[in-house]
Amino acid sequence: MAPWPRGVARHVLDHVDSTNAEAMRLAPGLSGPTWIMARRQTAGRGRRGRAWSDPPGNFAASLVLRPEGGPADAARLSFVAALAVYDALRQLCGPQLNVALKWPNDVLLNGGKLSGILLESVGSGGAIQALVIGIGVNLAAAPDAVEPGAMRPVSLQGETGLTITPDDFLPALAVAFDAWHRQMRDFGFAPIRAAWLARAAMLGEVITARTGTTETTGRFDGIDETGALILTGPRGRQAIPAADVYFARP
Repeated sequence: MAPWPRGVARHVLDHVDSTNAEAMRLAPGLSGPTWIMARRQTAGRGRRGRAWSDPPGNFAASLVLRPEGGPADAARLSFVAALAVYDALRQLCGPQLNVALKWPNDVLLNGGKLSGILLESVGSGGAIQALVIGIGVNLAAAPDAVEPGAMRPVSLQGETGLTITPDDFLPALAVAFDAWHRQMRDFGFAPIRAAWLARAAMLGEVITARTGTTETTGRFDGIDETGALILTGPRGRQAIPAADVYFARP
């Protein structure tokens, strides 16, 4: 039996519209951290309202937390989630797996997008009553549809030939998230930031950050203590709190 973090509940569903939507519905009645996994999503979603394609065999789950601190503290949990996905993949597939982290919330395999993370919150007046961290991983298949200019989607099975089921992936992810979350609670964001940067894709390379109609291109020089992207370009060093990031195509 795979380990499971103490004090964390889980609900495994055959199908649901969206694990994040189900998590938001259940959040008011939950007494502690809870993972909600579905073997099939019919209306998954990603950042900025984008649809998230979820072929059979892929991983879709959401974690409900009662976060400490304010919205900025809650937002930094996306880095904890990315590190947990990274660790779960390496644990199940081996250290040779060519996986990296892409700001703000993607996990890459062999340079393609393998996983996405979506944070949503329940609250009012600047206070967060519940935080939902949705995680999708293309374990079995990559979606066919790709937005113009977006990174190519990949699947674990397609890139490596390995078969990992959602039921196998969830315990590894939950344990890894719990470990990183405890580290952040005990020592703050600094060790999370350092660990994330050690696994970051394109660090020191030229990338483009887009926010609405604004586009900034520069050298990716890391993330600051708030989690903002640091780019150095013609206008000097800039901290960008939110954007979509694009890598130059070879």
